[in-house]
Amino acid sequence: MTRASKPLLAEIPGLPQSTLAYGSLAEAFPDVPAGLKPFGDKVLVQIRTPMVRTKGGIELIPADRDTEQWNTQVAKVISLGPVAFKNRDTLQPWPEGEWVKPGVYVRCPKYGGDRWEVPVPNSPDPALFVLFRDMDLVGEIDGDPLAMVAFLK
Repeated sequence: MTRASKPLLAEIPGLPQSTLAYGSLAEAFPDVPAGLKPFGDKVLVQIRTPMVRTKGGIELIPADRDTEQWNTQVAKVISLGPVAFKNRDTLQPWPEGEWVKPGVYVRCPKYGGDRWEVPVPNSPDPALFVLFRDMDLVGEIDGDPLAMVAFLK
């Protein structure tokens, strides 16, 4: 099955479905500068921003948005440090190459990393950026990053 023909996670029966309603990827991952370029083996990611309303139109209170923000493990790769995905002794690329490239959506650790927030114009929530080591990333999201459930209730 090719990547283009795989169903979105929201279309797979039996998987928990998100009740959040994003209008677009740009809404979930606002285009704001992180203010940092990673060194060494670090990978800079932007964590998915929480939604303000559910699919049913219910406005989420700040505490719920905060919980969603800090529990989500869905992120967009922003940039890679110069040594990311390279042999640390020779600085040659790994035989399998880079695991991810900027613009790819990944699942990342819930805890750890160096985290900071950047204000987003016209949004109640800031963008959350995190620096992880290259080997700490869990995997590439193969489907819709908006449908990935952050945590089970």
